Amino acid sequence: MARKLRIQYEGAIYHVTARGVEQRVIFDDDKDREHFIKRLGEAVEETGVRLYLFCLMSNHYHFLVETPQDNLSAFMHKVQTAHTVYYNLRHQRAGHLMQGRYTAKVVQGDDYLGRLSRYIHLNPVFVGANQKKPLSGRIKLLRDYKWSSYQGYAGIMKSWGFVEEGPILEMFSGRKESDRRKRYRKFVEAGIALSDEEFKRIIEDAVWGIGDDEFCSRMRDLHTEMARKVMRREDVALRQRSLAIKPENVVNAVAGVLGVEVGSLKKRSYGNQARALAAKMLIRYSGMNQRDAGSYLKIGTGAAVCQQLKVLSVMLETNKGLKSTVFDIEKRLNNLNI
Repeated sequence: MARKLRIQYEGAIYHVTARGVEQRVIFDDDKDREHFIKRLGEAVEETGVRLYLFCLMSNHYHFLVETPQDNLSAFMHKVQTAHTVYYNLRHQRAGHLMQGRYTAKVVQGDDYLGRLSRYIHLNPVFVGANQKKPLSGRIKLLRDYKWSSYQGYAGIMKSWGFVEEGPILEMFSGRKESDRRKRYRKFVEAGIALSDEEFKRIIEDAVWGIGDDEFCSRMRDLHTEMARKVMRREDVALRQRSLAIKPENVVNAVAGVLGVEVGSLKKRSYGNQARALAAKMLIRYSGMNQRDAGSYLKIGTGAAVCQQLKVLSVMLETNKGLKSTVFDIEKRLNNLNI
Protein backbone atom coordinates (compact mmCIF):
# COMPACT_ATOMS: atom_id res chain seq x y z
CA MET A 1 0.00 0.00 0.00
CA ALA A 2 1.33 3.44 -0.91
CA ARG A 3 2.25 5.72 1.94
CA LYS A 4 0.02 8.65 2.65
CA LEU A 5 1.62 11.87 1.45
CA ARG A 6 2.75 14.34 4.08
CA ILE A 7 1.24 17.80 3.87
CA GLN A 8 4.25 20.04 3.34
CA TYR A 9 4.76 23.72 2.64
CA GLU A 10 7.12 26.48 3.70
CA GLY A 11 6.26 27.77 7.16
CA ALA A 12 4.18 24.74 8.14
CA ILE A 13 4.04 23.91 11.86
CA TYR A 14 3.95 20.25 12.89
CA HIS A 15 3.31 18.13 15.94
CA VAL A 16 5.81 15.32 15.38
CA THR A 17 5.77 12.06 17.30
CA ALA A 18 7.82 8.87 16.93
CA ARG A 19 7.78 5.64 18.91
CA GLY A 20 10.14 2.75 19.44
CA VAL A 21 9.56 -0.40 17.41
CA GLU A 22 6.93 -2.54 19.15
CA GLN A 23 6.74 0.37 21.65
CA ARG A 24 10.10 -0.60 23.16
CA VAL A 25 12.30 1.97 24.87
CA ILE A 26 14.46 4.24 22.73
CA PHE A 27 16.29 5.79 25.69
CA ASP A 28 17.80 3.39 28.22
CA ASP A 29 19.38 6.03 30.43
CA ASP A 30 20.41 9.66 30.69
CA LYS A 31 23.42 9.15 28.44
CA ASP A 32 21.07 8.14 25.60
CA ARG A 33 18.90 11.17 26.22
CA GLU A 34 21.88 13.53 26.36
CA HIS A 35 23.17 12.23 23.04
CA PHE A 36 19.72 12.57 21.44
CA ILE A 37 19.35 16.17 22.60
CA LYS A 38 22.83 17.01 21.34
CA ARG A 39 21.99 15.67 17.88
CA LEU A 40 18.62 17.40 18.01
CA GLY A 41 20.32 20.74 18.51
CA GLU A 42 22.78 20.03 15.71
CA ALA A 43 19.96 19.08 13.34
CA VAL A 44 18.15 22.33 14.12
CA GLU A 45 21.28 24.31 13.29
CA GLU A 46 22.03 22.33 10.12
CA THR A 47 18.52 22.47 8.63
CA GLY A 48 17.17 25.82 9.80
CA VAL A 49 14.09 24.18 11.31
CA ARG A 50 12.52 26.16 14.17
CA LEU A 51 12.04 23.85 17.15
CA TYR A 52 9.42 25.37 19.45
CA LEU A 53 9.50 22.65 22.09
CA PHE A 54 10.23 18.98 22.73
CA CYS A 55 9.59 16.24 25.26
CA LEU A 56 11.40 12.89 25.52
CA MET A 57 9.69 9.88 27.06
CA SER A 58 11.12 6.39 27.52
CA ASN A 59 9.66 4.89 24.33
CA HIS A 60 8.66 7.95 22.29
CA TYR A 61 9.14 11.67 21.88
CA HIS A 62 7.25 14.80 20.82
CA PHE A 63 8.39 17.84 18.82
CA LEU A 64 6.60 21.04 17.87
CA VAL A 65 8.47 22.41 14.86
CA GLU A 66 8.12 24.96 12.08
CA THR A 67 9.76 24.39 8.68
CA PRO A 68 10.54 27.73 6.98
CA GLN A 69 12.31 25.81 4.20
CA ASP A 70 9.83 22.93 3.83
CA ASN A 71 12.45 20.40 4.93
CA LEU A 72 10.89 18.38 7.73
CA SER A 73 12.06 15.10 6.18
CA ALA A 74 15.70 16.19 6.10
CA PHE A 75 15.50 17.34 9.72
CA MET A 76 13.89 14.13 10.95
CA HIS A 77 16.30 11.97 8.96
CA LYS A 78 19.26 13.64 10.67
CA VAL A 79 17.75 13.22 14.13
CA GLN A 80 16.53 9.64 13.85
CA THR A 81 19.40 8.19 11.85
CA ALA A 82 21.99 9.63 14.21
CA HIS A 83 20.19 8.29 17.29
CA THR A 84 19.55 4.84 15.82
CA VAL A 85 23.19 4.39 14.80
CA TYR A 86 24.41 5.57 18.20
CA TYR A 87 21.88 3.50 20.16
CA ASN A 88 22.56 0.30 18.23
CA LEU A 89 26.32 0.63 18.63
CA ARG A 90 26.14 1.48 22.31
CA HIS A 91 23.66 -1.27 23.19
CA GLN A 92 25.02 -3.87 20.76
CA ARG A 93 21.84 -4.34 18.80
CA ALA A 94 20.89 -4.20 15.12
CA GLY A 95 17.86 -3.27 13.07
CA HIS A 96 15.22 -0.60 13.28
CA LEU A 97 14.85 1.37 16.49
CA MET A 98 11.84 3.48 15.53
CA GLN A 99 8.44 2.05 14.65
CA GLY A 100 7.72 2.83 11.00
CA ARG A 101 7.35 6.44 9.92
CA TYR A 102 7.21 9.28 12.37
CA THR A 103 3.84 11.03 12.61
CA ALA A 104 3.67 14.68 11.59
CA LYS A 105 0.37 16.56 11.86
CA VAL A 106 0.06 20.13 10.63
CA VAL A 107 -1.02 22.54 13.37
CA GLN A 108 -3.09 25.71 13.17
CA GLY A 109 -1.68 28.69 15.06
CA ASP A 110 -3.03 30.71 17.98
CA ASP A 111 -5.13 28.76 20.49
CA TYR A 112 -4.21 25.37 19.05
CA LEU A 113 -0.48 26.01 19.41
CA GLY A 114 -0.82 26.98 23.05
CA ARG A 115 -2.96 24.00 23.95
CA LEU A 116 -0.70 21.65 22.05
CA SER A 117 2.39 22.97 23.83
CA ARG A 118 0.67 22.26 27.16
CA TYR A 119 -0.31 18.77 26.03
CA ILE A 120 3.28 17.96 24.99
CA HIS A 121 4.89 19.35 28.13
CA LEU A 122 2.44 17.50 30.39
CA ASN A 123 3.32 14.08 28.96
CA PRO A 124 5.51 13.05 31.92
CA VAL A 125 2.72 13.50 34.49
CA PHE A 126 0.13 11.50 32.57
CA VAL A 127 1.97 8.19 32.19
CA GLY A 128 1.91 5.09 34.37
CA ALA A 129 2.00 5.50 38.13
CA ASN A 130 2.61 9.25 37.83
CA GLN A 131 -1.09 9.75 37.16
CA LYS A 132 -1.91 8.49 40.67
CA LYS A 133 0.41 10.89 42.47
CA PRO A 134 -1.15 13.79 44.36
CA LEU A 135 -1.35 17.12 42.57
CA SER A 136 1.65 18.55 44.40
CA GLY A 137 3.69 15.49 43.47
CA ARG A 138 2.83 15.79 39.80
CA ILE A 139 3.66 19.50 39.75
CA LYS A 140 7.03 18.73 41.34
CA LEU A 141 7.65 15.94 38.83
CA LEU A 142 6.90 18.30 35.93
CA ARG A 143 9.15 21.04 37.25
CA ASP A 144 11.98 18.58 37.91
CA TYR A 145 11.71 16.81 34.56
CA LYS A 146 14.77 17.88 32.59
CA TRP A 147 14.18 15.93 29.36
CA SER A 148 11.81 18.46 27.85
CA SER A 149 11.79 22.17 27.10
CA TYR A 150 9.40 22.94 29.98
CA GLN A 151 11.95 24.02 32.59
CA GLY A 152 13.23 26.72 30.24
CA TYR A 153 9.73 27.93 29.33
CA ALA A 154 8.71 28.08 32.98
CA GLY A 155 11.84 29.99 33.99
CA ILE A 156 12.95 27.18 36.30
CA MET A 157 16.21 26.46 34.50
CA LYS A 158 18.18 28.02 31.65
CA SER A 159 16.47 27.53 28.28
CA TRP A 160 17.90 25.23 25.63
CA GLY A 161 19.73 27.40 23.11
CA PHE A 162 18.25 25.62 20.07
CA VAL A 163 14.62 25.95 21.23
CA GLU A 164 12.71 29.00 19.98
CA GLU A 165 10.38 29.91 22.82
CA GLY A 166 9.32 33.32 21.52
CA PRO A 167 6.32 32.33 19.35
CA ILE A 168 4.68 30.44 22.21
CA LEU A 169 5.55 32.88 25.03
CA GLU A 170 4.28 35.82 22.98
CA MET A 171 0.81 34.32 23.28
CA PHE A 172 0.89 35.12 27.01
CA SER A 173 0.58 38.74 28.10
CA GLY A 174 3.18 40.43 30.24
CA ARG A 175 5.44 43.47 30.06
CA LYS A 176 8.47 41.43 31.04
CA GLU A 177 9.63 38.09 29.75
CA SER A 178 9.55 36.74 33.31
CA ASP A 179 5.85 37.67 33.50
CA ARG A 180 5.12 35.74 30.30
CA ARG A 181 7.00 32.71 31.59
CA LYS A 182 5.05 32.85 34.86
CA ARG A 183 1.72 32.98 33.02
CA TYR A 184 2.77 30.12 30.75
CA ARG A 185 3.73 28.04 33.79
CA LYS A 186 0.32 28.64 35.38
CA PHE A 187 -1.39 27.77 32.10
CA VAL A 188 0.44 24.46 31.76
CA GLU A 189 0.24 23.40 35.39
CA ALA A 190 -3.47 24.16 35.51
CA GLY A 191 -3.80 21.33 33.01
CA ILE A 192 -2.56 18.83 35.60
CA ALA A 193 -5.62 19.21 37.81
CA LEU A 194 -8.06 19.73 34.93
CA SER A 195 -7.04 17.66 31.92
CA ASP A 196 -8.04 19.05 28.52
CA GLU A 197 -9.92 15.96 27.33
CA GLU A 198 -11.51 17.83 24.44
CA PHE A 199 -8.11 18.74 23.02
CA LYS A 200 -6.84 15.18 23.48
CA ARG A 201 -9.72 13.98 21.31
CA ILE A 202 -8.89 16.64 18.70
CA ILE A 203 -5.31 15.32 18.52
CA GLU A 204 -6.34 11.67 18.42
CA ASP A 205 -9.03 12.21 15.78
CA ALA A 206 -6.98 14.56 13.58
CA VAL A 207 -6.68 13.29 10.02
CA TRP A 208 -5.73 16.37 8.01
CA GLY A 209 -4.37 18.57 10.80
CA ILE A 210 -4.85 19.94 14.29
CA GLY A 211 -7.15 22.94 14.01
CA ASP A 212 -10.68 24.08 13.34
CA ASP A 213 -12.93 22.75 10.56
CA GLU A 214 -11.88 25.42 8.06
CA PHE A 215 -8.17 24.74 8.63
CA CYS A 216 -8.61 20.97 8.31
CA SER A 217 -10.60 21.47 5.11
CA ARG A 218 -7.76 23.55 3.64
CA MET A 219 -5.24 20.86 4.59
CA ARG A 220 -7.39 18.20 2.96
CA ASP A 221 -7.56 20.21 -0.27
CA LEU A 222 -3.80 20.79 -0.15
CA HIS A 223 -3.22 17.05 0.27
CA THR A 224 -5.43 16.34 -2.75
CA GLU A 225 -3.51 18.82 -4.90
CA MET A 226 -0.17 17.37 -3.75
CA ALA A 227 -1.35 13.88 -4.71
CA ARG A 228 -2.29 15.11 -8.20
CA LYS A 229 1.13 16.71 -8.67
CA VAL A 230 2.89 13.53 -7.57
CA MET A 231 0.85 11.48 -10.04
CA ARG A 232 1.73 13.89 -12.84
CA ARG A 233 5.44 13.78 -11.95
CA GLU A 234 5.40 9.98 -11.85
CA ASP A 235 3.68 9.87 -15.23
CA VAL A 236 6.28 12.19 -16.74
CA ALA A 237 9.11 10.20 -15.17
CA LEU A 238 7.70 6.95 -16.55
CA ARG A 239 7.42 8.46 -20.01
CA GLN A 240 10.96 9.79 -19.84
CA ARG A 241 12.27 6.35 -18.90
CA SER A 242 10.27 4.81 -21.69
CA LEU A 243 11.83 7.13 -24.27
CA ALA A 244 15.11 5.31 -23.74
CA ILE A 245 13.78 2.42 -25.90
CA LYS A 246 13.72 3.44 -29.54
CA PRO A 247 10.58 2.63 -31.53
CA GLU A 248 12.50 0.38 -33.95
CA ASN A 249 13.75 -1.69 -31.01
CA VAL A 250 10.22 -2.03 -29.72
CA VAL A 251 8.78 -3.28 -33.03
CA ASN A 252 11.78 -5.62 -33.46
CA ALA A 253 11.02 -7.15 -30.08
CA VAL A 254 7.34 -7.57 -30.93
CA ALA A 255 8.10 -9.08 -34.30
CA GLY A 256 10.71 -11.41 -32.79
CA VAL A 257 8.34 -12.84 -30.19
CA LEU A 258 5.50 -13.20 -32.71
CA GLY A 259 7.75 -14.67 -35.37
CA VAL A 260 6.69 -12.21 -38.07
CA GLU A 261 8.47 -9.75 -40.33
CA VAL A 262 8.85 -6.22 -38.97
CA GLY A 263 7.35 -4.90 -42.20
CA SER A 264 4.11 -6.77 -41.55
CA LEU A 265 3.51 -4.61 -38.49
CA LYS A 266 3.25 -1.57 -40.76
CA LYS A 267 0.85 -3.07 -43.31
CA ARG A 268 -2.88 -2.60 -43.10
CA SER A 269 -4.81 -5.80 -42.44
CA TYR A 270 -8.16 -6.41 -40.77
CA GLY A 271 -8.09 -7.64 -37.18
CA ASN A 272 -4.29 -7.70 -36.98
CA GLN A 273 -3.47 -8.45 -33.32
CA ALA A 274 0.23 -8.02 -33.98
CA ARG A 275 -0.20 -4.37 -34.92
CA ALA A 276 -2.35 -3.75 -31.85
CA LEU A 277 0.35 -5.34 -29.68
CA ALA A 278 3.01 -3.21 -31.34
CA ALA A 279 0.95 -0.07 -30.70
CA LYS A 280 0.49 -1.05 -27.06
CA MET A 281 4.23 -1.53 -26.58
CA LEU A 282 5.16 1.68 -28.41
CA ILE A 283 2.90 3.64 -26.10
CA ARG A 284 4.26 1.96 -23.00
CA TYR A 285 7.96 1.66 -23.81
CA SER A 286 8.65 4.44 -26.31
CA GLY A 287 6.54 7.12 -24.69
CA MET A 288 4.30 7.59 -27.72
CA ASN A 289 0.70 8.69 -27.56
CA GLN A 290 -1.98 6.86 -29.55
CA ARG A 291 -1.74 9.25 -32.49
CA ASP A 292 2.07 8.85 -32.74
CA ALA A 293 1.83 5.06 -32.53
CA GLY A 294 -0.83 5.06 -35.24
CA SER A 295 1.33 7.18 -37.51
CA TYR A 296 4.43 5.05 -36.93
CA LEU A 297 2.59 1.79 -37.68
CA LYS A 298 0.51 3.37 -40.45
CA ILE A 299 -2.67 2.36 -38.65
CA GLY A 300 -4.27 5.73 -39.11
CA THR A 301 -5.61 8.13 -36.51
CA GLY A 302 -5.28 7.98 -32.76
CA ALA A 303 -8.93 7.00 -32.64
CA ALA A 304 -8.20 3.93 -34.77
CA VAL A 305 -5.41 2.91 -32.41
CA CYS A 306 -7.72 3.47 -29.44
CA GLN A 307 -10.28 1.12 -30.96
CA GLN A 308 -7.68 -1.59 -31.61
CA LEU A 309 -6.40 -1.30 -28.05
CA LYS A 310 -9.91 -1.69 -26.67
CA VAL A 311 -10.40 -4.90 -28.65
CA LEU A 312 -6.99 -6.14 -27.52
CA SER A 313 -7.84 -5.38 -23.90
CA VAL A 314 -11.03 -7.46 -24.10
CA MET A 315 -9.15 -10.38 -25.65
CA LEU A 316 -6.47 -10.26 -22.98
CA GLU A 317 -9.09 -10.87 -20.31
CA THR A 318 -9.85 -14.38 -21.59
CA ASN A 319 -7.03 -15.44 -23.94
CA LYS A 320 -4.26 -17.00 -21.85
CA GLY A 321 -2.06 -17.52 -24.88
CA LEU A 322 -2.24 -13.84 -25.75
CA LYS A 323 -1.42 -12.93 -22.16
CA SER A 324 1.64 -15.15 -22.33
CA THR A 325 2.72 -13.46 -25.56
CA VAL A 326 2.43 -10.03 -23.98
CA PHE A 327 4.49 -11.24 -21.03
CA ASP A 328 7.23 -12.54 -23.37
CA ILE A 329 7.33 -9.23 -25.29
CA GLU A 330 7.57 -7.18 -22.09
CA LYS A 331 10.25 -9.48 -20.73
CA ARG A 332 12.32 -8.96 -23.88
CA LEU A 333 11.83 -5.20 -23.76
CA ASN A 334 12.73 -5.02 -20.08
CA ASN A 335 15.94 -6.91 -20.78
CA LEU A 336 17.04 -4.53 -23.50
CA ASN A 337 20.18 -2.59 -22.72
CA ILE A 338 18.61 0.83 -22.09
